[in-house]
Amino acid sequence: MSTRLSRLGFVVVAACGARPAVDDHQDVTTTPAKVAPTAGYTKSQIALPGGGSDGVMMDYLLFNPRTNTVWVPAGNTAAVDVVDATTHAIARVEGFATQEMERKGKKRTVGPSSATLGEVGTVYVGNRGDSSVCAVDEHALTKRTCGTLDSMPDGIAYVATTHEVWVTTPRDKSLRILDATTLAQKARLPFDGEPEGFAVDATRGWFYTNLEDKDVTLAISLATHETVATWHPSCGEDGPHGLRLAETEGRLLVACSAEVHALDVTHQGAIVGKLAVGDGVDDLDLDAAGHTVYAGGGKSASLAVMSLLPDGSLVMKVQTPTAEGARNGVVAANGEVFLSHAKGSELVVLIPEKK
Repeated sequence: MSTRLSRLGFVVVAACGARPAVDDHQDVTTTPAKVAPTAGYTKSQIALPGGGSDGVMMDYLLFNPRTNTVWVPAGNTAAVDVVDATTHAIARVEGFATQEMERKGKKRTVGPSSATLGEVGTVYVGNRGDSSVCAVDEHALTKRTCGTLDSMPDGIAYVATTHEVWVTTPRDKSLRILDATTLAQKARLPFDGEPEGFAVDATRGWFYTNLEDKDVTLAISLATHETVATWHPSCGEDGPHGLRLAETEGRLLVACSAEVHALDVTHQGAIVGKLAVGDGVDDLDLDAAGHTVYAGGGKSASLAVMSLLPDGSLVMKVQTPTAEGARNGVVAANGEVFLSHAKGSELVVLIPEKK
């Protein structure tokens, strides 16, 4: 899902850190967004195959730096589109299961929806169509071993040292831990809310997730599976969504619906930065080396590009138009930002202007 932590998932897990205290969170003034409407990026689109009247259903994207590709689990097309980040050519991994579901009185078809990098040569794909997680050869683009859960997977993250795949399963309020070779389930961790978002902290030996319906963020020991801290990101009624970790600095970035909050994981999850961004943010991305955060607002049809400062504060660099519904962007090594745009059956691509 390198040090960029943009859904990359290939992390080295350190020993479990000491148990921090539960956060007595502090108030931080939200920095208002300063908008430069079009500066810095040129907008393009990549049409995806298989979209019908409902478009191409997408959730999580993955940038794979080993193959310089963007992996697009395209749920209702029963495939994962693999896009060359330089040429924008599309290859496909096909043959995933789908199923028709009804939600809020509307029927839709679901299928592959998430991906994370495993060991060299492997990408793991989570599929809502049959509640499976499958290993995929990142070069041959063929499926290998699959494992099936008894609840629909949402986000997935690979943990290298323990050789596990951690899976959020919000429908039954749990996390699942799978053996990365067999994809057999090793453990189920129950919660009193719905896990949303994920980040792995190699330095402290923790896994982070939010309980979206409770407006809390959890730190969970990778070694013992115990919840070692409960923090309050203060996202409000819609709750927290995606997560990214600036590991060296100890800053956990939380996507709220219209803001990005930075928590200090070394000081009981204190909120040290807030920035207003366009509404409709679900997931976000981080270029850790460049200390740059990317958040696409689906409702505002904009991408916010922010600097993460050493003290955890966030400063707007650029806010540029995208398309209504475009969200969950990932940044490639060349600086291009790829956002899912389901109803347009496309990726919206923001290409940095050459200086």
